[in-house]
Amino acid sequence: MAKLYFKYGTMGSSKSAQALITKFNYEERDMKVLLLKPMIDVREGHDVVRSRIGLEAPCVMVGEDEDLYQLYLKHHGEIHVIIVDECQFLTPDQVDQLGLVAMEYDIPVLCFGLSTDFLTHMFPGSKRLFEIAESISEIKSVCRCGAKATVNARFDDDGNIVYKGSQILIGGNGRYEAMCRKCWLKKKKEQEARGIL
Repeated sequence: MAKLYFKYGTMGSSKSAQALITKFNYEERDMKVLLLKPMIDVREGHDVVRSRIGLEAPCVMVGEDEDLYQLYLKHHGEIHVIIVDECQFLTPDQVDQLGLVAMEYDIPVLCFGLSTDFLTHMFPGSKRLFEIAESISEIKSVCRCGAKATVNARFDDDGNIVYKGSQILIGGNGRYEAMCRKCWLKKKKEQEARGIL
């Protein structure tokens, strides 16, 4: 029986690279992969999943109104696996749709993404994945101090950590850094003492 998988980690934990390596592994066995990415993420351009280490592959961009169950049905019989990068940007309904594909058509669905935003609040898509995925695993990364990174710290143009704002702000290495919660809270105290928040 195929499963709905959620593989989550912080920024910089190699989620996209692992998604692309997984795609390669299936294709090496002559299996067809449907690689998806939410349309909101255009950091690397449209129609491509690209990792920081240089791996990349074309993908299908999906809008938040797209029915992923129906999208799969358009390819039914051709696709052996679905892989989703940046799955935190899926809607809860889209996660449910992918879960039905896995269950009804015995197609593995592997979702790679963040669990929480820069304020440590869950993204709606990630929350739904935690609720219904049959397999959940963490892709670990480390803070500068060497501890396990759990927070996706967002920085402003002056290098200060941001502790308020909209949940979604697409950015890359210069805008976000994975940190442990202890360092994140320590930096917050330091900024509060200087009147920066």
